[in-house]
Amino acid sequence: MQNDTPFQRRNVRRAVALLVHSAATEHHHVWKGCGWLIVAALLEAAGPLLGKYFIDHTLLPRDFDLTQVVLLLGGILLAGSIGSIVRYTQLTRLAGVAMRSVRRLREEVYGHVMRLPMAFFDKAITGQLVSRVTNDTEQVKNLYVQVLFVMLVSSIVVVGAFAAMAWLDWRLMLIVLTLVPAVVVIVWFYQRWSAPAVSRARQKRSDINAQMSESIAGMAVLQASNAQTRFQAKFDQTNAEHLSARVGEMRVNAWLLRPMLDLINVMLLAAVIYSFGNIETSVLEIGVLYAFVSYLGRVVDPLIQITLQFGQLQQAIVSAARVDALLQEHRPAAIGGADRISHGAVSIRHLSFGYKPETVVLHDLNLEISAGGFYGLVGHTGSGKSTLMGLLLRFYQAQRGEIRIDGTPLAQFSDDHFRSDVGLVPQDPFLLAATVRENIDMGRGIPLGEIESAARDAHCHDFITQLEQGYDTFLGEGGARLSVGQKQLIAIARALAGKPRILFLDEATAHIDSQTEQIVQLALTELHGRVTVIAIAHRLSTIRAADCIVVLNHGKIQEQGAHDALMALPQGIYQRLYLLQQMQ
Repeated sequence: MQNDTPFQRRNVRRAVALLVHSAATEHHHVWKGCGWLIVAALLEAAGPLLGKYFIDHTLLPRDFDLTQVVLLLGGILLAGSIGSIVRYTQLTRLAGVAMRSVRRLREEVYGHVMRLPMAFFDKAITGQLVSRVTNDTEQVKNLYVQVLFVMLVSSIVVVGAFAAMAWLDWRLMLIVLTLVPAVVVIVWFYQRWSAPAVSRARQKRSDINAQMSESIAGMAVLQASNAQTRFQAKFDQTNAEHLSARVGEMRVNAWLLRPMLDLINVMLLAAVIYSFGNIETSVLEIGVLYAFVSYLGRVVDPLIQITLQFGQLQQAIVSAARVDALLQEHRPAAIGGADRISHGAVSIRHLSFGYKPETVVLHDLNLEISAGGFYGLVGHTGSGKSTLMGLLLRFYQAQRGEIRIDGTPLAQFSDDHFRSDVGLVPQDPFLLAATVRENIDMGRGIPLGEIESAARDAHCHDFITQLEQGYDTFLGEGGARLSVGQKQLIAIARALAGKPRILFLDEATAHIDSQTEQIVQLALTELHGRVTVIAIAHRLSTIRAADCIVVLNHGKIQEQGAHDALMALPQGIYQRLYLLQQMQ
């Protein structure tokens, strides 16, 4: 793959768009900083001019007038000092612009990811997403601080130096000017040869993060199945491929950047001295040679700095394009509205859905769920239970049919209102590496009294108070200090703390013991009539007392009714499932 491709050009466009977007509120600081950098470049360019005047009018004629010497040397020192101070302050200003812009960008990326639809996470790899929010945004910061500002300052210095040289002697300036096309050629070759290696290195770094995240998350399974060696070999190969890409990038840097420019610098210096010797001049113009030698260093060093940044630039462009691509992921528009879920009655009418248009998962479902009722969803694996739950939670949108809550279409509830009026208890409880109180509160600012009330409703208050610091006990990563059943009870307390009108349980009792299951059943019984409960249950004993049990089969409602009514159906699906579990 070469850099001169539509893909690479699209990366550059994305990177530029991202920079403009993230620094949109800082444009006045950028323009002010650029203006003062031009002033600094002019002050620094004045040094060699004053030096030339000193050589031609004081040193060679040996006219050492003390006042003139002091003024000239003081002017050289003052111009250089003020120029350096101005450059330092403006670079500090621009660095602040960069840091604030990247902070906003990182917050925007994180917020965007948090609001992406669940369909996106069905395909996303966690480690790569983490890399986007951390490594790639850090590279965008480098694009600001180490690349663009270095290039900006260096470019201003180069332009100022060329302007001064043209004023001194345009013929010698044209010789030095040949350095610019030489640099352009070097950069052109560098982009063509380094872009594939840079892109491959960034991708391999994301793969390393993804493999690390996946391995740590599944460490128990890896060790239990003795898969450490195989996963180590896979990681080693990815790491070796990353090293190979980085070495390829470094090899191009070593050949094309500093060494080539140093060689061109020496050749230009020789050309300037030779040309100066062949131009008719008076003895007093020997200062021009001093000025040109000084300016040559001031031109070559910034150009070297510019070319040295192209390694960072290639990486930063790829990273910025990846961040921009993530920000371009479609996010459903925020829904506004004053409607709230007041009772929790759910109506499903002619609902059909497929993750792909050609594959229908749910077929023309019709179901009425009364407010305050307890409804169970059961069925074989792949029957559509989790898909229906995802639709009810607005994780996905149905292609046909509708869902209404209290007579209002599901899509008309605002995001904030809907999420605050429903609660979810997942199969695998998600706990923060934080205290019990923080895990139940989840940043909602719920008073301690209401947290304790929710814990009592979930029947976990007693064991929480027996922890060494009660509700302020730190649970460790993933709630490592608790049993599976205790984690699930805290997850139920978290859902109840928001005072939901509808509570969804997604296989909430699949991994807990019978004693904890009885506690969950008791909690559900106490909620009856106050909260609409919709539960997917693998263990049918959990939903035996439900008002209505809905049996799904191949995406269709096959049976529905209370436990006793379903058990009375000859050769019914629910009857077979229940009897099979009783035999286990």
